[in-house]
Amino acid sequence: MHVQQSGNPSVSPAPLLHPDKLYINGQWVSASTAKQISVISPDTEDVYVHVAEAGKEDIERAISAARNAFDNDPWPRLTHAQRGAYLRAMADKLAARAADMAAIWPHEMGVTHAVAKSFMSRIPGIYNFYANLGDTFAFEEERATSSGTGNGLLVREPVGVVGAIIPWNAPAMIIAYKLAPALIAGCTVIIKSSPEAPGMALVVAEVAEEIGLPPGVINVVTADREASDALVQSADVDKITFTGSSAVGKHIGSVMAQRVGRYTLELGGKSAAIILDDYDVEAAARALASASCQMTTQVCASLTRIVVSKERHNRLLEALAATYAAVRIGSPFDPATQMGPVATRRQRDRIETYIAKGVAEGFTLATGGKRPAHLPRGFFLEPTVFGNVSNRSALAQEEIFGPVLAVIAADNEQHAVEIANDSLYGLSGAVFTNDVDRAYSVARRVRTGTVAHNAFRNDFGIAFGGFKQSGIGREGGIEGLMPYLEAKTVLLEKLPSHRSRA
Repeated sequence: MHVQQSGNPSVSPAPLLHPDKLYINGQWVSASTAKQISVISPDTEDVYVHVAEAGKEDIERAISAARNAFDNDPWPRLTHAQRGAYLRAMADKLAARAADMAAIWPHEMGVTHAVAKSFMSRIPGIYNFYANLGDTFAFEEERATSSGTGNGLLVREPVGVVGAIIPWNAPAMIIAYKLAPALIAGCTVIIKSSPEAPGMALVVAEVAEEIGLPPGVINVVTADREASDALVQSADVDKITFTGSSAVGKHIGSVMAQRVGRYTLELGGKSAAIILDDYDVEAAARALASASCQMTTQVCASLTRIVVSKERHNRLLEALAATYAAVRIGSPFDPATQMGPVATRRQRDRIETYIAKGVAEGFTLATGGKRPAHLPRGFFLEPTVFGNVSNRSALAQEEIFGPVLAVIAADNEQHAVEIANDSLYGLSGAVFTNDVDRAYSVARRVRTGTVAHNAFRNDFGIAFGGFKQSGIGREGGIEGLMPYLEAKTVLLEKLPSHRSRA
């Protein structure tokens, strides 16, 4: 395989065939801007790879290709089984590229190589899941008519051209949960990757070319916000699916509402873990630390508000401080590393402003709060735990997107639920208790898209998404297919021949 050399021998070359190109209408093309984006490896601060930067003209070219492929080419008129065959081929090729993707991800956002390898082994299964839905999902159903005469059919057809806007934290998984259901539905797609983490989208483009996916069905561009907005503004894009900040999601929602376009928004979170009095505080601390380390807490669903009774607040704070202080921070490629750097200098600076706010407001800084002295290069931060935090503070209310926990004291179980719900967000959550009935009771009272028992867990195989300002719509599972379909009612005097033979 040809690779893009980084220019620094200490940085592994990116395993990409065409990093300096965009993938539009089945071809690798130069960007109209002639600009490039430098992707910085967060553990070394060296340039990892240079990629093309799309301008508005390139976005419009990609939209035109996707529009033509949907309106005039066979893709949306293939059978679901035929489209499923392409998805299975993609799954096979992505499985073969798992090592490449696992190598790219740490260089883009700092996840450890061990975690990256574990995640990449799961990606092909997402494409196979939606390929299988092509054989089992009821895209057409007979329905009784309200008048009692004639025959009714409810058919589900592709929504059209989809603009998929991908964040930098977990691009391979997020692309899969947007792209696979869109393709099985019959949509065509423009993938807009983030400037910080374009590698996974480029791998997907290489796979699309390799399996012979028809031109225009998948298009891949890397652009910053100004050019990206052309994707949202275009009347030729029927649906936007976005994962990212709530601020950007609000803008997208307002634009799409003005033109009555479809949209799915998976946005921010400030998720609460409720530790009930029957659960061991040391066990809770270990579970929370393990989850936080996986992606340096750069996960929208991370459990960053820890709610515990006043009587056990100090014990939990001590346990969390001891557990977090023992976390080994270092290079993502060192097998001994438990937590790598945050993704960018800008992200580290932002997290540090929140740490400073917590100190200024007089909350108890139990551990962390600094850059590790033994790591002078790279965007590293110590995992940080604050105690005695007010739930009305910025530390508890705003999404930090980094390794900073806020421990909050509650009067009792009901007060803990009220604290958990006292947030603009409602993406995820957890309840730690040995009593499954209490766990279920609390889960039903907490207003979040997911609630897990005794762990940080989400399940895209069922559905993932949020209440309130954490988003609109769901991704994963059958629920994640529905936003890519439009329901059509067909009223006939009698059933068509394909139904009569059934």
